Amino acid sequence: MDIMQKLEQAGIIPVVVLDRTEDAVPTAKALLKGGIGVMEITFRTAAARDAIRAVAENVPEMIVGAGTVLNVAQCEAASQAGAQFIVSPGLDIPLTESCIREGLAVIPGCVTPSEIMAILALGLKTVKFFPASVYGGLDAMKALSGPFPGLKFIPTGGVNAGNLREYIAAPFISAAGGSWMCKKADIAAGKFDQISALSEEAVRIIREVRQ
Repeated sequence: MDIMQKLEQAGIIPVVVLDRTEDAVPTAKALLKGGIGVMEITFRTAAARDAIRAVAENVPEMIVGAGTVLNVAQCEAASQAGAQFIVSPGLDIPLTESCIREGLAVIPGCVTPSEIMAILALGLKTVKFFPASVYGGLDAMKALSGPFPGLKFIPTGGVNAGNLREYIAAPFISAAGGSWMCKKADIAAGKFDQISALSEEAVRIIREVRQ
């Protein structure tokens, strides 16, 4: 099973923002305790690269990826730190092609037919749909799935515990991305039991829908 298949199997991709490297391992373990074995650490902070490395080296059972990757340089830094997949908010062809050459799983952000056609031409079949709530949510993805059968979406932005069931039930959804189960404030406050509890809730919803 490759990384993309594992992400779809998980059904949920926590988007984790870390300001301190020392929070990386406890957060990863909290997610695992709640039943989630994948996490996307965003490249928005100075701690991101070291945080990815810390998880890769100390929590090998966690599939760790890098999010908010904007260019090839960031991609290379994330990969060298141990990132197993790359997520970009938009479509950058050089970045995407670099990942493909290196055999690194990549999920580019696409919200228009032209962007989707570009990634299909590169051989990819899964895209990030961000921000989902702004670009039409499920209705937009359903409409786009018509001319692009087989395409899978990972909606992020506006996804939460209240609407997760609706998103996951759609056949064109690979997994859902979100940060509600690992809020930045909870991480900073060391509320790792809360992260585990919210993770358990998300996993339960996904299992109920996909059983």
